[in-house]
Amino acid sequence: MTNEEIYLKLKEVLVESFMIEESAIRPEANLYTDLDFDSIDAIDLAAKIHLVTGKQLKPEQFKNVRTVNDAVEAVAELLRS
Repeated sequence: MTNEEIYLKLKEVLVESFMIEESAIRPEANLYTDLDFDSIDAIDLAAKIHLVTGKQLKPEQFKNVRTVNDAVEAVAELLRS
């Protein structure tokens, strides 16, 4: 998957599973301050990523994820490994 494909899939998950307005989802959007994520949402997102990729994100891979673009990069790294 390219970063663009990952971004589009992540956007789809955020809209469908977290009921976030599509217009609010931008690469630079902060998951916590802009999209009202909390720690439970972060865990749920990691689980959704696992369902989509078949690979488990390790906590250390997700702890520095703050923006949508950070999440895209984390998934891209996961897919490369």
